[in-house]
Amino acid sequence: MVEEKEAKKVIFDNSLRTQQTYNLAKATHVEVIDRFQLILEIFTTRATTTEAQLQIQLATLKNELKHAKEKVRLSRGSEQPGFMGLGVYEADVYREAIKRQVQTIRKKLTQIREKRVIQRARRAELGFLTISLAGYTSSGKSTLFNALTQEEARVDKALFTTLSTQTRIIEFSNRNFLLTDTVGFIDRLPISLIEAFQSTLEETIFSDLIVLLVDFSEPIGSIEKKVSVCLETIERLGASGIPMITALNKIDLVKPEEREEKLNLLKDKVKNPILLSAKRQINLNELKKNVLRVLENYSKAQFRVPLSGNIMPFLSWVHQKTDLHKEEFKSDSVEVVFEANQSVIEQVKRKVHDLNGEFQTCPS
Repeated sequence: MVEEKEAKKVIFDNSLRTQQTYNLAKATHVEVIDRFQLILEIFTTRATTTEAQLQIQLATLKNELKHAKEKVRLSRGSEQPGFMGLGVYEADVYREAIKRQVQTIRKKLTQIREKRVIQRARRAELGFLTISLAGYTSSGKSTLFNALTQEEARVDKALFTTLSTQTRIIEFSNRNFLLTDTVGFIDRLPISLIEAFQSTLEETIFSDLIVLLVDFSEPIGSIEKKVSVCLETIERLGASGIPMITALNKIDLVKPEEREEKLNLLKDKVKNPILLSAKRQINLNELKKNVLRVLENYSKAQFRVPLSGNIMPFLSWVHQKTDLHKEEFKSDSVEVVFEANQSVIEQVKRKVHDLNGEFQTCPS
């Protein structure tokens, strides 16, 4: 097959032992890599920040360390692709050289991680609640990030466009939140890669809410599999107890009747599902309302107050502090329907009573 296709490289979708890689390279006369090495190569092309590059180097070196002894033995006198360049290294010397590099990289990553801890503590002091966008790679996280922040994070159909987190302040309903775009998950992601990317992935662990993106345009079997992978990864990270909203993305690519069918099949597998399209900006307001309900314990309420000289400053305050649904002026009164957290609702209720108005909460 290599000869027929004039292949430059052979890729196996599973793990290979060093001896297997060597024998396959010897038989085919081209480089042979396994799933782990392929993911590392993709990561390498996507890494743009110092932290991402260091994390990839760490994962690469740890993998090399695991195979170093066997690789040194096989490389002696070898001309197989991927087994050259070790020279006269003895196994122990080669392993020690790798260990020193690993220690150096870990120190640098520790410094970056400590800086992130300080930043996180500062955000907490300022009272910012944090939202993490998580999901399978290529599910549309960066597109949603751009739609909510009005920024231009890199978007690409290729795997692992985002390898480093980026965080921005977003505002809706007069409330500021911190939104973080995280690295995409993938099926059978090697545990060593999760460990290497721990400082990046921990942004998911320390968030107040996870918005899990799912590519809703894929076949239902693929959706169910990827949802399962994401939930398992979130559990492995220790973040399964964090509130979650599931954004079923790319509905612009799904026929209306198909949406209903897929949603019924998924309703017991996902938490708080919302149909949306990040690219077309469909139902983003519904997502924002659900974020407020989860993070701010938002509830709906309504009131009617008589028109008087004191009413306009109060209505202006309601506009600033709540998510206004309806405002209707009658001949002698004004009726308002709104959503807000419990603290604001209590303030509105007291003011309405002071203005001799009527107040009531709405059923969920």
